[in-house]
Amino acid sequence: MNQIETPCILVCVLEQKSGHCYGCGRTRDEIADWTKYSNQQRTMLMQELSTRVDKLERRPKRITKRRQMAANRAETAKGQS
Repeated sequence: MNQIETPCILVCVLEQKSGHCYGCGRTRDEIADWTKYSNQQRTMLMQELSTRVDKLERRPKRITKRRQMAANRAETAKGQS
């Protein structure tokens, strides 16, 4: 059995605005139908994906409670020196 080439990098989160995946650039339907596409269809789509990913709005980094506490400690230490 032949292995199907895939652009998936296991970052599977879709941007709300465009519906494209932050990791590979595909839409939900393209991801679901990937194995149904011909080699030619997959090749053509893969040529578009890097452009799609480049156009995605980057999500801001999530500030976790731990990260915020560390930043606060660093600011406090900086202010004391």
